[in-house]
Amino acid sequence: MTLEQQITALVKNAVKALYDLDATDAQIQLQKTRPEFEGNITLVVFPFVKLARKAPQAVAQEIGEKLKADGSGLIAEFNAVQGFLNLTVSDAFWVEQLKAIDADGHYGRFKHPNGKCPNGKCENDQTVHPLMMVEYSSPNTNKPLHLGHVRNNLLGYSIAKIQEANGWNVVKTNIVNDRGIHICKSMLAWLKYGNGETPETSGKKGDHLIGDYYVRFDKEYKAQIAELMAAGKDEETAKREAPLMIEAQEMLRKWEANDPEVRALWAKMNEWVYAGFDETYKRMGVSFDKIYYESNTYLEGKSEVEKGLASGAFYRREDGSVWADLTKDGLDEKLLLRSDGTSVYMTQDIGTAKLRFQDYPIDKMVYVVGNEQEYHFKVLSILLDRLGFPFGKELVHFSYGMVELPNGKMKSREGTVVDADDLMDKMVADAKEIFLQKSNSDSGLTAKRSVSDSGLSGEAGLTSDDIARMVGLGALKYFILKVDPRKNMLFNPAESIDFNGNTGPFIQYTYARIRSVLRKAEETLGNLGTLETIETLDPKELTLIQRLTEYPAAVRTAGDEFSPAVICNYAYALACEFNSFYHDLSILNEPDERKKSLRLLLSANVAKVLRSAMALLGIEMPERM
Repeated sequence: MTLEQQITALVKNAVKALYDLDATDAQIQLQKTRPEFEGNITLVVFPFVKLARKAPQAVAQEIGEKLKADGSGLIAEFNAVQGFLNLTVSDAFWVEQLKAIDADGHYGRFKHPNGKCPNGKCENDQTVHPLMMVEYSSPNTNKPLHLGHVRNNLLGYSIAKIQEANGWNVVKTNIVNDRGIHICKSMLAWLKYGNGETPETSGKKGDHLIGDYYVRFDKEYKAQIAELMAAGKDEETAKREAPLMIEAQEMLRKWEANDPEVRALWAKMNEWVYAGFDETYKRMGVSFDKIYYESNTYLEGKSEVEKGLASGAFYRREDGSVWADLTKDGLDEKLLLRSDGTSVYMTQDIGTAKLRFQDYPIDKMVYVVGNEQEYHFKVLSILLDRLGFPFGKELVHFSYGMVELPNGKMKSREGTVVDADDLMDKMVADAKEIFLQKSNSDSGLTAKRSVSDSGLSGEAGLTSDDIARMVGLGALKYFILKVDPRKNMLFNPAESIDFNGNTGPFIQYTYARIRSVLRKAEETLGNLGTLETIETLDPKELTLIQRLTEYPAAVRTAGDEFSPAVICNYAYALACEFNSFYHDLSILNEPDERKKSLRLLLSANVAKVLRSAMALLGIEMPERM
């Protein structure tokens, strides 16, 4: 039973005895005590004032006295401030909360918002968990993943893990953009300029190789535009009449007509790209339960558009193109099929949504897509509803901000993107370099005492390169995820890997510090001992225990808000709290065995919760640093 539930029960008994009132849960309003007042939790007493026929201050005082004297020992002290009763919970209660943290760092039972129990924590094994599908990544097969994809993948994966912790069954899904004019541009450039080059002959990952030809197409295309403009054409005409663009459009028409040569080339080049993507995803630590391909879903979309055309939901223009008139919905008109019969992104998204809801009993569909696509998903929701799909209005677009660099935005056609593989290489290399520089000195954390086994230390089955990888990628992931996802962000690699402040390496180092203490305890004590009753806690101990018990609320909030940043903020606050505790109080050298056992258990549980929280962010925690 949570603290709030226990206090609610006690308040019901108190107001029944004092005022003969059968209070409801809605009448018992509890909130965190404001920092300027002493206490842990505050009861709002105004709902009981009218029946008691007394002043708010008097009612608060009477209820406080009753709660303290009820014999449970839960309430140690109280203070009444007008209509607010500030309650101080006994140290014994907090010790019991500390002992209740399980091996996974969980405290209590996470509750799903609609009342269903979370996975693995159900009283009733027959409970049916709601199903959420989270779509993220959505790469194009004409280029490798870049920094923008990194934020998308990290957000999508973390949101899925957080929602699983909140009780959802989650299906992680990806839609691969493997068709369209942009794919044909890479294919055409490879045919014209590739001389049969392959990933094996070039020594490049397949996605990087194909990305080079996408850039090459743009370079040659711009040269043709310049030539046409020099010959007197205006820019728009030159873009339309450039031979490369005409050939690419013809290739797309052949692809949709199932031309065997075009399809064979497309399949071969896509396989190169998929192999490259798989390497990047594995290294990034993200995964998918189901992958859809636009080359399959666009036909479903075209079929639905044709049905909508027949029913009058859409209309055809004189040039043969098909449109949806959304002006009554406050939007404009939307193209669904081009005049040559080829489909657009919206068409294939309609088909993808249809297939997904056929494949899974989805309760909530979440699209993790950048905020530049907000209009797109407004339109998609309306069109699905207009086509008669009951899930149309329930789609959730998780709109996140863009990642910017100190020198501006990325442009993939010009080859100026920050490649995801190169970025991860740099982060790991930087981590290793920092370790080498600091291997014989304190890392500069808040706590002043260094850990004797700090420095880049290997352990059984784990090399120094493994630890550098954990720290480098942990720095990247944490820096990306700690920012409010709805805001644009500036990515600075140097700031992300700093061992001071709100960074992943700071939290990883704190965890490694705790594990060092626990290893020493096991060597000297054999085990952590059994925690006996402690009547009085040191303020540092109490504050740290209270911070630990806030973890379930942080997970719930992160799930409600779809915000991994909430978990980052919690983990950072917990790490700071532990370092303050570690700095001020002795653990291994504490002469009182009861206090030593308490502090060891407290340290062990901080490590468990830090590891659990960082796992929700997809971040590994090294046992030594």
